Amino acid sequence: MYAQWVQDENALPGTAEWNIGNLGDQHAIEGFFDTTSATHGDTVRLFVSTNAPAFHVEAYRMGWYQGLGGRLVWSSPETKGRIQPPPTVSTQTNMVDTAWQQPLRIDITDDFVPGCYLFKLVSSDGHGRYVPLTIRDDTNHSALLIMNAVTTWQAYNQWGGYSLYWGTSQGGQTFANRARVVSFDRPYEVNGAPQFLAVELPLVHLVERLGLDVSYATNVDVHRDPSSVLSHKALVSPGHDEYYSTPMRSALEGARDQGVNLAFLGANAVYRQIRYADSPLGSDRHQICYKSADDDPLNRTDPQLTTVNWRDAPLNRPENQLIGAQYESNPVQADMVITKPDNWVFANTGLQAGAKLPGVVAGEYDRYTPGPGVPPNVEILAHSPLVCRGKASYGDMTYYSASSGAGVFDVGTQAWVQSLGPPSQVQSVIDITTNLLTTFARGPAGASHPSQPTNQTSSPSGITASPND
Repeated sequence: MYAQWVQDENALPGTAEWNIGNLGDQHAIEGFFDTTSATHGDTVRLFVSTNAPAFHVEAYRMGWYQGLGGRLVWSSPETKGRIQPPPTVSTQTNMVDTAWQQPLRIDITDDFVPGCYLFKLVSSDGHGRYVPLTIRDDTNHSALLIMNAVTTWQAYNQWGGYSLYWGTSQGGQTFANRARVVSFDRPYEVNGAPQFLAVELPLVHLVERLGLDVSYATNVDVHRDPSSVLSHKALVSPGHDEYYSTPMRSALEGARDQGVNLAFLGANAVYRQIRYADSPLGSDRHQICYKSADDDPLNRTDPQLTTVNWRDAPLNRPENQLIGAQYESNPVQADMVITKPDNWVFANTGLQAGAKLPGVVAGEYDRYTPGPGVPPNVEILAHSPLVCRGKASYGDMTYYSASSGAGVFDVGTQAWVQSLGPPSQVQSVIDITTNLLTTFARGPAGASHPSQPTNQTSSPSGITASPND
């Protein structure tokens, strides 16, 4: 359950220098890797554009490190800066892509201890951006596997004017003019790692502070090697994990059915199907999601790969068949209300029935909704009244035990991971997450903690998700 190497790593001197003080203008400095993850022995290519005369790169492994959050692992020499060519936009799919040149080649040596990394680009005139990279250890059959949700990062990435949600038009940004394909061959917007920092990094801090036995991978890695999940006792999905290919979903379903625990620490997980295509830089670099069966050309030739919501035709596989609850809507801001304080996830928290965790149900939320294929033994641990888009509903935290002995937990709110750290830190959230992770790290949680189905009939509230959720 615990790993000495994680404890030893986090005892090393940390630093807060990984933080960026000045972003500069939108294109002051920015970059991307030719891969979402790497392992020892790989050489990765880092493409950088800057209007400064020179730049260098600092690689930080993110962890606890006495509360400082990162450790400097590697620095590059000062390198001549260059402004890279502007991106292209596909006329058919509005995919933004780049053809940047002269990458910085970085050898992933043993100095790069496996983990989540932020490569900090620092221009000679003092501006900075992040480029995230996950360092894997495919031989480490750790208790926990944390899966960085890079497909969701890319879906929301507006760099170049187009994401899977919005696209540039004469009237401004519109959903109709959104991209149908997004490319990993471009930087992330804002600071270069906005989703990782907001809804994943606080979880990394907690896991490494506890010294738990952990490995890291991206969901692209799980797509490529679905069987890799079977090497662990639990897979942990962080705060926003919305976009799944068929191999990704099959990986999680297969793992659950063979006793691997699944923890969903967000909301709106496994909501949309995607598929991949290759780019000039490598395989699985173009992420396809039409969000409309009529628009997707594969709907006519291979309907089960149509890129629509999993619950919609022609797929008809709602996410609650796997997760136990399913996404309902957003935006929301409400207290989480505990309803089953005797459940093991609340052990030693002191929480009683009706206890409220202030503001923890926020952003997007899930709700338990029975239906065909939904596990019959779902236990509702928190049932939180809320109002979303003017209509009353509930957000639910759920748990169920599979016949294999696996436990499947869904926290049901997008704000959970944010609540693990400042400025919105909630101690009860830390305690519950610690109980969850330590229990799931021991092995099939459903065997020792079978779920007690909640005697509650839940029906849809009438709140519907909009197409651009």
